[in-house]
Amino acid sequence: MESNKTAIVSSLKAVKHNSGKTYGQIAAETGLTNVYVAQLFKRQARLNSETAPKIRSALPQLPEELIQEMMQPPWRSYDPNLIQEPTVYRLNEAVMHFGESIKEIINEEFGDGIMSAIDFYCSVDKVKGVDGKDRAVVTFDGKYLPYTEQKTEHMVSRTRLQEK
Repeated sequence: MESNKTAIVSSLKAVKHNSGKTYGQIAAETGLTNVYVAQLFKRQARLNSETAPKIRSALPQLPEELIQEMMQPPWRSYDPNLIQEPTVYRLNEAVMHFGESIKEIINEEFGDGIMSAIDFYCSVDKVKGVDGKDRAVVTFDGKYLPYTEQKTEHMVSRTRLQEK
């Protein structure tokens, strides 16, 4: 599975590279976020059939078999060695450093719950800081999901399941 995914990702990235387009440019042409486009090309996200024509238009050199592959549910995974890459390490460090405070603010503002990573949007933007230097803005936009009290009346009983 992993070697096939590696080959597909390599092919997808070659098409992107040969197009001369950035993830941001492809995102602008498709209406997706730049991070989601990168996820598509890493086979970490699935291309919806409604969006496929936009990808075809943005990257006409993308072979149909790769588009069909992108439309399959991906095998989402990560390389545990990725943490050694400095940008990924620093991003992880920032989340670990600020995570507890972010969690407390989420609970203070919304109640006992979490931010979804399933119903989730992420983008990376380049802005100028007050000092005129480039800054990276990473936006995590996730649906709030409250924890629920686990009442037996809400459970589907085995008897009800067997009746179906």
